[in-house]
Amino acid sequence: MPKIGNIDLGHFPLILAPMEDVTDSPFRVICKQHGADVLVTEFIAAEGLIRDAVKSNNKMRFEPEERPIGIQIFGENVTSMMKAAEVAEAASPDFIDLNFGCPVRKIVMKGGGAALLQDIPKMVRMTEAVVKSTRLPVTVKTRLGWDESHKEIVDIAERLQDVGISAIAIHGRTRAQLYGGEADWTLIGKVKNNPYMKIPVFGNGDIDSGPKAEEMRNRFGVDGILIGRAATGNPWIFREIKSWLKDHSIPPAPSIAERVSVVRQHLEASIPYKGDRATLFEIRKLYSGYFRSIPNFKSWRMKMVTAESTEMVMEILDQVEKVV
Repeated sequence: MPKIGNIDLGHFPLILAPMEDVTDSPFRVICKQHGADVLVTEFIAAEGLIRDAVKSNNKMRFEPEERPIGIQIFGENVTSMMKAAEVAEAASPDFIDLNFGCPVRKIVMKGGGAALLQDIPKMVRMTEAVVKSTRLPVTVKTRLGWDESHKEIVDIAERLQDVGISAIAIHGRTRAQLYGGEADWTLIGKVKNNPYMKIPVFGNGDIDSGPKAEEMRNRFGVDGILIGRAATGNPWIFREIKSWLKDHSIPPAPSIAERVSVVRQHLEASIPYKGDRATLFEIRKLYSGYFRSIPNFKSWRMKMVTAESTEMVMEILDQVEKVV
């Protein structure tokens, strides 16, 4: 049974992969309620934590029901990452997660995220420094390598284990691939099945159904999986996968009433957390997921997307529940 430090994660944990402007606390709570076992915050810039930036501090907020939860940090300076880990520890998460996998250009150009895949010795030094700076378990999320010619994840995983990380999550793409093409799980399997590795190895990439999760578990032996894009606006993916892994059953699709209820919950939790305007804009990207596969729903979705206040969205939801 995999553990992060002394944290029992269950037999085969389903982990909500951190996604910027998606996996905030209100959405994480919803995913937890629908079966996610482990949660991680959106990534937080080390420099922002050190400067006590309001946005960075807000990203560290979480509810008690979100545990076990990790705070994910990123940066390019070793000293800054150490200090940021100390700030994050003060927020009392269950573990600290280091982002060495974000492929977004603005992050990479500043030397953070997947940029560290171009300087493995620095990645190792940074990880060791953070491990020594906190009493919490430290985990890492990364990719196979920088590009097709530099898939060094087997060596990277060994070296990070040697400096004290408690688990590693691997996205089955290189930085050069961004999110294109298919995730390659073969190297994730090599890391997991490397007899030198003693820590949990979690796989990430293209998991969008129970059968797919079962296939990756059985073929590659990973200790758990991360679910990212498939969970965007679709917290029900966790219960669907759990049901399939348990007895190959598929639970009924969420009803309109359940979908509306979850969107209301998301709005009501997000408004005091982010404010009315930010909530209105950020939740727009989730409507397609929340109401996926509902016939003839486009006109309703457009009304919600163009609504000028969260109150208007709530009124539209009332109509949806009565009419659709």
